[in-house]
Amino acid sequence: MENMEEQIKNVIHKLRPYLQRDGGDIEYVDFKDGIVYVRMLGACAGCTMIDETLKDGVEQILMEEVPGVLEVQNISSAL
Repeated sequence: MENMEEQIKNVIHKLRPYLQRDGGDIEYVDFKDGIVYVRMLGACAGCTMIDETLKDGVEQILMEEVPGVLEVQNISSAL
């Protein structure tokens, strides 16, 4: 069975093409205490819709597919 970090990376890998289609991208950074830390790249980095993309998209999918994921944070907004 895959460990949680591998599961998270696999889900993010599946999501990347959808973000790339609009000129953006997502990069896995870390997983700690139920929180997945990502870096939003390209068009996503400066997009005003980034919070909705993370919370209503990426976070919901990760929480459904990887038990133990509680939240997703963009590291540029977590610093």
